[in-house]
Amino acid sequence: MDHHFWNERYQAEAYAYGESPNQFLVVQLGKLSPCSILFPAEGEGRNAVYAAKQGFEVCAFDQSEEGKRKAELLSDKHHVSINYFVNAQADLPYQASQFDAMALVFAHFPAALKSSLHQQLTKLIKPGGVLIFEAFSKNHMGYRQQNPAVGGPADLDKLFSEEELVRDFPDFQFEILREEIVTLNEGTFHNGTGSVIRALARKKA
Repeated sequence: MDHHFWNERYQAEAYAYGESPNQFLVVQLGKLSPCSILFPAEGEGRNAVYAAKQGFEVCAFDQSEEGKRKAELLSDKHHVSINYFVNAQADLPYQASQFDAMALVFAHFPAALKSSLHQQLTKLIKPGGVLIFEAFSKNHMGYRQQNPAVGGPADLDKLFSEEELVRDFPDFQFEILREEIVTLNEGTFHNGTGSVIRALARKKA
């Protein structure tokens, strides 16, 4: 799914995945004091705007100009500010160890790039910093076949396993790492029961 796909999905007035934040993210942010946080592949901004409303210093990026446009509309609506950069992951304008936290929420990167992007992104988190993660698991494919409205990639290699996360984030200590069956009600494209991997991990000092 490329830049054109996402621009087309985000062109509509309605928010593709709703305006409310992801529920696992809400719970995990509630455990943190406001700090600097990065949202890769942030789309229309629902999670970044929520974090900004909680007092976090928010940076976000995505490959979609339409995603940025919608995110800025949403941040204006809620009277908060997010620093949103349009880029397809290369040449990111961030420094090593810049962020106290990073949230990867349904950030399903192309299979061939997934691990290398994860390793590139982890360098941006400070030692002791936190990774919050939720995305569809390898077992989600059956749910997607039963109910396409639940969404998620049609490509098995873009989906996740617990073992893959441990391998991709070797510098992190996992405090939560589990597969869960969840009922999603996120906008037009995440509706129904699916299988996700949820994780909270802390970068080793």
